[in-house]
Amino acid sequence: MAWFSFNSLKLIVIGALISAGLITAGCQTTTAGGEVGVDRRQFLLVSSEQAEAGAAQFYAQEMQKFSSKGALNVNPQQTARVREIASRLIAQVGAFRPDARNWKWEVNVINSKELNAYCAAGGKIAVYSGLIDSLHLSDDEIAAVMGHEIAHALREHTREAMSEAVAQQVGVSVLASLAGLGQGATSLLSAATDVAIGLPFSRQKEREADEIGVELMARAAYDPRSAVTVWRKMISGGGGRPPEILSTHPDPANRIKDIESHLPRVIPLYEATKRTGRK
Repeated sequence: MAWFSFNSLKLIVIGALISAGLITAGCQTTTAGGEVGVDRRQFLLVSSEQAEAGAAQFYAQEMQKFSSKGALNVNPQQTARVREIASRLIAQVGAFRPDARNWKWEVNVINSKELNAYCAAGGKIAVYSGLIDSLHLSDDEIAAVMGHEIAHALREHTREAMSEAVAQQVGVSVLASLAGLGQGATSLLSAATDVAIGLPFSRQKEREADEIGVELMARAAYDPRSAVTVWRKMISGGGGRPPEILSTHPDPANRIKDIESHLPRVIPLYEATKRTGRK
């Protein structure tokens, strides 16, 4: 009886939040599979709008922070280089989800020795100069990193993480949420946003980003084999300690094997794009 009552209360809370328009129940895939065939069904409670709003707020705060320190887009040539690579990748996102072409994309370079990059929900991209400078990345290698990060946004991995956090919090605070649904729902989603943005993605999500990323770069006429070289550079480029960007990725050796297993599917796309001159 206790088990039934607890889960019934949980369903009541989730149902009330859905009715309030704050979360949307569903199990779906957010992207087309592409040549690499990513089609996992995703657990999605939080709406795309909620995830993108949280990510946009986070991104704006981060860009303001670095701008106030004089550490945003310091090198015009490097910024132009990164934005050109990004524009070619963004032009290919329709292969996975046409609506992403209309996102309000932003691309900025943070002047920092940190080896990092990300693309927040809704297309908010940040690349740290240390990643490019320390590892001496080629354009193809930068495209590999950015393609991977853009793939996270296309798959709405932040939204998925928020949904998982909401479900967990509902499970431990059902009565509190019922006691004050309006403010409780807002607080619940705010906390879920902090958790989703603050924590790294799961290894499963990282594998999906690798797979979609190599196809994006191939379609944009960047050599997908560079995805292997850049990850090898990252693994050895932190003075014996992998950079933060790799903290939750699969075992490096297995990860490279996974990427290599997808190359036969995407290299023909790259070669066709190179032949036609289409970018």
